[in-house]
Amino acid sequence: MDEKARNFFYNLLKTPSPSGYEEKIQAVVRDYVQDFADDVRTDSHGNVIVARNPDAPFRIMFSGHCDQIGLIVNYIDAEGFVYVLPLGGWDPQTLVGVRVTIWSKNGPVDGVIGRKAIHLLTEEERRRVPKITDLWVDIGAANKSEASSSIRVGDCGTIPLDYRELLNNRIAAPATDDKSGLWAVMEALRRIDGSKLNVGVFAVSSVQEEVGLRGAKTSAFGVNPNVGIAVDVTHATDMPTVEKKVSGDVLLGGGAVIGKGPNMSMKLVDALVDVAESEKIAYQLAAENRITGTDAAMIQTTRAGVSTALVSIPNRYMHTPVEIVSWDDMNAVANLLARYCESVAPGDNYVPGV
Repeated sequence: MDEKARNFFYNLLKTPSPSGYEEKIQAVVRDYVQDFADDVRTDSHGNVIVARNPDAPFRIMFSGHCDQIGLIVNYIDAEGFVYVLPLGGWDPQTLVGVRVTIWSKNGPVDGVIGRKAIHLLTEEERRRVPKITDLWVDIGAANKSEASSSIRVGDCGTIPLDYRELLNNRIAAPATDDKSGLWAVMEALRRIDGSKLNVGVFAVSSVQEEVGLRGAKTSAFGVNPNVGIAVDVTHATDMPTVEKKVSGDVLLGGGAVIGKGPNMSMKLVDALVDVAESEKIAYQLAAENRITGTDAAMIQTTRAGVSTALVSIPNRYMHTPVEIVSWDDMNAVANLLARYCESVAPGDNYVPGV
């Protein structure tokens, strides 16, 4: 893999981007795409929209959301302990004893998420799953005044933004949901052979997906695409305790996951499968029996409707500090999208039954 592309992903992982606080990561995106983009703009919502051949009448839009689940400071008590609310869907059990960084106006402030030691928990407390209100952030402050001199209500927080290279080309890190998808859409845009491109392609680093799919709604309205492809993570089910009869059979390292169901245009799904098979790109199919909780939900119903697909990257331990994705799957998604764009003609029709 291109070393610059690899480092781009590492930079995404190391950059804080809780929902609503995406400015830092969008700067990383804008800097990376300068070498291959024909147009780069940031809309008033904060979405970064990167285009090749932007004046073409037929438009394809990719969306990979840049925001991650995080925390927001809600209250500082008299002793200087900090209470937070979730930005996005946390399982509070994964936060007990975790290091945290609060991103204040004056710079990062380190702390830890505390809870009573097991020795001090009552029997009832030991049996109960902790809620976010049972936890607090300890930044080492002696009192409220000292804490308030470093941080303020409304500051966002993240767990440590580091990563680990694992066996078999895999990476463990927080926020691979959806920084892996963001990487894939920008890398797909870079990998397109311009001599084969007959349509416009817009890769969007969308904001605020984790709090309501908001950036996809505004960016899709602005781009007004003929085709929209959301790229997100999906649950890898090749792990203990997961029932495949319920959750499907999705393998980490098994390739791009192409969704099928009412949130997708079946003609577009078939086109993606045809490209994957003709180009020998590893892929898997996943059944989506309802509208998905991804950017695809908003893209599909923008304006008068958009032919939509969802292509996903398998992810173990989603919404925890130790999410795992595979470089192989990320590369498969980037190649699939790039080769698909090269195959599209301006007159292609994805209208159902027509």
